[in-house]
Amino acid sequence: MPELRAIAVTARTAVVMVDAETCRYHLPAALDWVLNDGAQRGQTFVVPLFLEGLAPDTEHRLDVAGDLLTFRTAPCAGLVDAADHGVSVDADDNAQAFAAAIAAVPRGGTLSVAAGLYVSGPIFLKSDMTFYLPEGVQIAAPGSREGWPILPERDGEGRVIGTWEGLPAACFAAPVTAIGCDRLTLTGRGIIDGGGDRGDWWDWPKERRQGAYRPRTLFMAHCRDLVMSGVTVRNSPSWTVHPFHCHGLMAAALRIENPADSPNTDGFDPESCTDLQLRGLSISVGDDCIAVKSGKRGTGADRRVDHIAPTRHMTIANCLMQDGHGAVVMGSEMSGDITDVDINRCEFKGTDRGLRIKTRRGRGGQVARITMRDVTMQGVGTALAANAFYYCDADGRSDAVQSRDPAPVDETTPQIADITIENLTLTDVRHAVAAFLGLPEAPLTGIRLSDIRVSYDDDAQAGDTLMASYLPRVRHGGILHRFAELETDAALRPLLEDLNDAG
Repeated sequence: MPELRAIAVTARTAVVMVDAETCRYHLPAALDWVLNDGAQRGQTFVVPLFLEGLAPDTEHRLDVAGDLLTFRTAPCAGLVDAADHGVSVDADDNAQAFAAAIAAVPRGGTLSVAAGLYVSGPIFLKSDMTFYLPEGVQIAAPGSREGWPILPERDGEGRVIGTWEGLPAACFAAPVTAIGCDRLTLTGRGIIDGGGDRGDWWDWPKERRQGAYRPRTLFMAHCRDLVMSGVTVRNSPSWTVHPFHCHGLMAAALRIENPADSPNTDGFDPESCTDLQLRGLSISVGDDCIAVKSGKRGTGADRRVDHIAPTRHMTIANCLMQDGHGAVVMGSEMSGDITDVDINRCEFKGTDRGLRIKTRRGRGGQVARITMRDVTMQGVGTALAANAFYYCDADGRSDAVQSRDPAPVDETTPQIADITIENLTLTDVRHAVAAFLGLPEAPLTGIRLSDIRVSYDDDAQAGDTLMASYLPRVRHGGILHRFAELETDAALRPLLEDLNDAG
């Protein structure tokens, strides 16, 4: 019988993980489930089983293939119907009506939206509420940015609330925005559509217009104790889900979907956050699927550092990542530390790289105590990549960044250490099993690899293993390394190769 565990239990929804300790994202066969003696029933093909339409503060009984689980939903201090405050499928813009509805939600209460398509400009949430979007609800951002609010770099308390690629900067508000919200829940099978495929958002990926950068789709800044579950987020103008300086976050059974050719539409980008659980996510996007950030130092005269803070204590488990540039990525905006990240029982399919660490001189910070276990990768370009010569920013290809001669070590020298990777199955690898390129003045240390099974794609063409100068394109490479200290088991030693680096 399957093992069941309830997580992300809210007043009206719950995520139950089915055989999460033995399966990855998909189950080996579909399992029938019955809730409350037949009140709901269905089949699940995947580990995260999302349940909605539950009664608050009530004990519920779930049967999955004969295994029983009892759990109790959270209480609700009051249910507010968004329609009672003017939210309508007929409105050209529901932003003001949503604001009125949110204001009416009592502390610990729920705002519920009836099935339908609602066009709305940015919606600003508040603390101690649940935003419930059940199946059949779609909130869609308009294509035009006329009248769209812009977040300044900082609010009246001096907190950074406008941010772009690791630096304070004015940006358009996200279609769903939460600033300084504690004990906030966003849940339901509904859809939040960021409107990236409408208007011109994808036409100016790195520019400013009207003095601001593109918006995220979900942006949560300076929040504590967040729960996000069940929702589908798609068509993001830029990064899709961006928790920023948040602490205590559970994201479960989310779906994040952007076209493969949409520019810089990362899936889930926690930046300077602590105590995170990402469980049962399905992500297919136009850039990195999960990209862990910690702020960055500016270049040239812009050397601000007060916005930089570490990201640490994160679990990524039972997730599916497809089609992005990297499946799980650390950096490149990582002048703060990124530490204590566990990646367990996940599936990566068709991403350019699997686990990817990217940084460069001038950033500083350390990536350390990262573990990856029991992961399958299919059709990935380079399965494991750590690159300390990532050629980002305007000076990224300069001699100061790309020279292979040792540079002085100071607070801007990045450090990568203590990475443990074991029990991987890699099929149809195109470019290389791994590519590790450290700095001569700060080599990668404590890189431990074991129990990795590899097969190659016979039809693969040579491609880039890392985004750094002087490197050749590679086809069917092994474990390529330079300026890196590796520990491998005996079975992997024949795959070790010096990285052919002309720099």
